[in-house]
Amino acid sequence: MFQGNLLSLIRKDILIEWRQKHTLFGVLLYVGCTVFVVYTMSGQPETRVWNALFWITQLFVATNAVAKSFLQEPQARFRYYFTIVKPSTFMMAKMIYSTILLLAMSLVSLLLFNTLLGNPIIQTGLFVLITAIGSISLSVVFTFLSAIAARANQNAALMAILGFPLVTPMLMMLSQLAIKAIAPVYQTGWGNLAMVLLLLDLLVVALGIILFPFLWQE
Repeated sequence: MFQGNLLSLIRKDILIEWRQKHTLFGVLLYVGCTVFVVYTMSGQPETRVWNALFWITQLFVATNAVAKSFLQEPQARFRYYFTIVKPSTFMMAKMIYSTILLLAMSLVSLLLFNTLLGNPIIQTGLFVLITAIGSISLSVVFTFLSAIAARANQNAALMAILGFPLVTPMLMMLSQLAIKAIAPVYQTGWGNLAMVLLLLDLLVVALGIILFPFLWQE
């Protein structure tokens, strides 16, 4: 039952996104414009600057693509969901869908970065893996914050206020993890840093599942 409801909710979000193609293409246009602006301002920067610009771009892409996950849901639809699914199932479905969407946008962003800003990546597979982990990290955080903002009278400003202390350490860790894939130097503690990031992701997911039922009832 849980798995069926979860898959149905994910499928529903995908169908809505596909039917509202202007929203999806708007996000793609935003990604392309952001990368192009970065290119016009920096050209083809050196490796560490390229890495920093990539993750800053991912932050803006996540804010634009994922933050609307709950904010676009009308109150009447929330009441309908309340009668058919558990709040934990609803939250998990939103997090999974947001991760899928952000992963697709991140891969497009990576392709554009490699095309316009050069390709300093030495270990492509590792960098793609870190990008996937980063997509999970940013999507679960912004999905949770979007839920809080949606239940607080649609106040999107809460996302910026609450998100900064959570997203900043994540971006710093992701940037450090990505250095291993673009710099031919040995990094100590890389595995420990990756484990800390994954544990932080699990903590955010757990908090979302535990706390969202209280928001759901408001």
